[in-house]
Amino acid sequence: MSVAALIVAAGRGSRAGQGIPKQYRLLGGNPVLARTLETFLAHPEIQKTLVVIHPDDQELYGQSLAALPQELANRLAPVAFGGETRQESVCNGLEALEAFAPDHVLIHDAARPFVAADLIDRAIESARLWKAAVPGIPVTDTIKVVDPQGKVEATPDRTTLRAVQTPQAFDFAILLEAHRRAAAANLRTFTDDGALAEWAGLSVHVFPGDAANTKLTHSADFAEAERRLKETPMTYVTRLGTGFDVHAFGEGDHVWLGGIRIPHDMGVLAHSDGDVILHALTDALLGAIADGDIGTHFPPSDPQWKGASSDRFLAHAVALVRARGGKIDHLDATLLAERPRLGPYREEMRRRIAQICGLKIEQVSLKATTTEKLGFTGRSEGIAAQAAATVRLPEVSHDS
Repeated sequence: MSVAALIVAAGRGSRAGQGIPKQYRLLGGNPVLARTLETFLAHPEIQKTLVVIHPDDQELYGQSLAALPQELANRLAPVAFGGETRQESVCNGLEALEAFAPDHVLIHDAARPFVAADLIDRAIESARLWKAAVPGIPVTDTIKVVDPQGKVEATPDRTTLRAVQTPQAFDFAILLEAHRRAAAANLRTFTDDGALAEWAGLSVHVFPGDAANTKLTHSADFAEAERRLKETPMTYVTRLGTGFDVHAFGEGDHVWLGGIRIPHDMGVLAHSDGDVILHALTDALLGAIADGDIGTHFPPSDPQWKGASSDRFLAHAVALVRARGGKIDHLDATLLAERPRLGPYREEMRRRIAQICGLKIEQVSLKATTTEKLGFTGRSEGIAAQAAATVRLPEVSHDS
């Protein structure tokens, strides 16, 4: 079932100070929106991500995208423009998403940059189970209901209360219809989609939220967020992953290697474009994070990957590394072939791989060797590549 994410970034955020909407303020050197988007764009179960922005913020939005790896930014759908209220902005975004016809949609505030991949996992599963669900955390303070003069009218049992967050998760068609009904009834002030879904008669469930998934609203929230980022120096562990790929030659007039189309008197037999270098690098990165292999994420039995460009596979593996807080230190690949020769294209391939991965060119090494006329590569029956990836991942404590 397909899942889309709708990121609401059309608010003005004046309470946060600094003169620009809070979603575009810098946090740890990067725009808040960029931090939020990276988590959703890197999530393997989200097929489409769309941002709703204010029409006046297109330049700020472009600056936020510039802070993302290019391959992640390229995955974004064209923006939708917001309305006068949050509800209208969400409705505009849903209307724009209708062309993609996702089964489920997650609605998330751009100003919640600490959203974690496991919270997104829970949101997706909750959408599948209940069709309308919101994340919530237990309320720890005693809550009072007061009248306009400040007199206490009631003290709810806090064990039954939840502070609601985003991403909120819904069946797409049901939520879009609810928004259309509310607009037709001239009801435009719902502050969250869970409340609108309740008004529409839906049964809304609450799934476990995340206390770290805070919303940035005031200047003090930004100060606390900066403190959180600096509070505990991250300890990393270095991991090495390896990858290998091979394809037989077949009819054709070119091969893809390192993301570059190279003229050749043969092609390769492959489900995708058959780029053995990018395939080997993809498996090396997946190996470094112990997350299966390229066939796990992009099964050859799935027709959507037929003829697919392999840069999508490599970008996906890079995104998975970054979603875990990882840093790619170095990529090294070796082509095994009698021909074509890698030499004339080596630097162009290095630049392309660095671009896909958001790395500097000096972090990418490419080599080539023949097999001295031995084996299938020596007989020019096929082509192969092996690769290694050095990755640093946040060290996880296993203390009991």
